[in-house]
Amino acid sequence: MTSDPHHACDHDHHDTASPHDHAGHDHADHGHHDHDHGDCDGHSHGFGFGHQHVHAPASFGAAFAIGIALNTAYVAGEALWGVWAHSMSLLADAGHNLSDVLGLAGAWLAQVLATRPSSARFTYGLRRSTILSALANATILLLVTGGIVWESVLRLFSHEMVQGEIISWVALVGIAVNAVTALLFMKGASSDLNIRGAFLHMAADAVMAFSVVIAGLLISFTGYTIIDPIMSLIVSASIVIGTWSLLRRSLDLALDAVPAGIDPDAVQTALLSVEGVSGLHHLHIWAMSTTETALTVHLLCDPAHPVSPDRIIASAAALLRTQFDIAHPTFQLETQPSVCDTHQPCC
Repeated sequence: MTSDPHHACDHDHHDTASPHDHAGHDHADHGHHDHDHGDCDGHSHGFGFGHQHVHAPASFGAAFAIGIALNTAYVAGEALWGVWAHSMSLLADAGHNLSDVLGLAGAWLAQVLATRPSSARFTYGLRRSTILSALANATILLLVTGGIVWESVLRLFSHEMVQGEIISWVALVGIAVNAVTALLFMKGASSDLNIRGAFLHMAADAVMAFSVVIAGLLISFTGYTIIDPIMSLIVSASIVIGTWSLLRRSLDLALDAVPAGIDPDAVQTALLSVEGVSGLHHLHIWAMSTTETALTVHLLCDPAHPVSPDRIIASAAALLRTQFDIAHPTFQLETQPSVCDTHQPCC
């Protein structure tokens, strides 16, 4: 972030804005920050070019490998039995499992890419790939569900003969496969939107498989084959409802919205409480990945209560990390008010 040209003073760039552990920093690249600044306060980065922050989420590599292997094998078997039994429910469930395989593979790839260090071209690394993966997961799930809804509606009028007992037995295996895979991702579903996408995919298929078991049993006892497409429609509707929040949240992050759970007004109030800060403007908060949040802000130093720049920076960085889990802040310190634009009022 650059200083405003009308400032009367020079800027002193601080590379160690944040006191958090910068594990894996490439100190050889700090030369990119060796600007010749004066003694006045300036801008400071909690992250920057050449910094290799290790804030990666917990690895779920084994969970992804197991989930992909189980679901690939089950998709092949379920699709064959679905065709043989003329069951739309089984084929619908197989379709969701196929989307799961693709979703799991994409989420795994995104998690691997997110751990790659930054470069001259990708100065934030490839952390945002986890956001794109979550968005793709939600989109794929909704598209596949839409196709199932279409086919189920057609089946309402075709009255295909289906074998209820076979449907139930195959779907029972599906419940086990999907439930086991979902449990592998349950731990990370609440804190990582990318992992949450994988978890919802598997949980949705477990529900679908359970409904297929019920449909198969009802068909066996009643002989009403129309139960098969009706059950598919009911489950498809529940999947759309459950996936909508994932789609909305991942789209918000892709568009640089403030991550859920962070109140910009609360962040502003907290920063204004830092000793030596009398105002702020140009506050921006956005997600670097599904687990990391970045922030940039101009802080106006209080001339009536002078505090050293390093102390202001350390206090502000610690406050953001502990209260809001924001570990990538960038501060610009100013000693006189700036002319704020209409969209960034001074505080």
